[in-house]
Amino acid sequence: MDSTPFPWPSGKRAAVSLSFDDARPSQLEQGIPILDRYGVHATFYVTMARARERLADWGAAAIRRGHEIGNHSLTHRCSGNFGWGDRPVLEETTLEAMEADLAAADAQIRSELGVQPLTFAYPCGMDFVGRGVDRRSYVPLVARRYLAGRGFRDEYMNRPDFCDLARVGGTEMDGLTAEQMIQTARNAVRGGLWLVFVAHDVGQQPRQCITPEALERFCAWGTDPQNGIWIDTVAAVAACVQERRAEPRPGRQGNAR
Repeated sequence: MDSTPFPWPSGKRAAVSLSFDDARPSQLEQGIPILDRYGVHATFYVTMARARERLADWGAAAIRRGHEIGNHSLTHRCSGNFGWGDRPVLEETTLEAMEADLAAADAQIRSELGVQPLTFAYPCGMDFVGRGVDRRSYVPLVARRYLAGRGFRDEYMNRPDFCDLARVGGTEMDGLTAEQMIQTARNAVRGGLWLVFVAHDVGQQPRQCITPEALERFCAWGTDPQNGIWIDTVAAVAACVQERRAEPRPGRQGNAR
């Protein structure tokens, strides 16, 4: 890892990405208006089955206003231990089937939303297929297809000179207060880290939800220049990390990938 502070743009001391999963209507209705008021660009990981319900709105409210649309897979495969019973499960999936799933989702996003997904979010934060001796990571598939892959409920923030861009740690934002979000971001500043928040709904739902008040207060704090935060999409920050890693810098101790 590099022994010198990571050179975030414009002298910022940390990066934060706000990301939202599943193309839920509340993101359009309550989340994006708040983000837009503060000029914050976020990443929305969509499944097209859900996005089709508000397809025109995703184009007008998200894409045209500078937000990123990422891939969240075609069938949202997670472990069969959840017991949902209405979709394929990872334990019974092959690498070939997962690659076909990602390719089909990419094609639908290109065809229906007119953008090429640059980043991917692992459904349920799970990055494997199979079970037992046949269990395999599909992180290499994501590495070949995307600039970055984002996890969920990880215990770490991302060291920009070290993190695996194909498996970026995601920090749950659902249920947090503004104070908790701000304190987490302050911890990122102290370490010069990249914090990737993950939420689902925006509103007052009892689970998987960030309140509009918490989101607004965090955006106000995060866009205050004195706090040293660069807020941008997962793709924008990942591209910066990739570019800066390739630049020679004093104090560099080998090349982290």
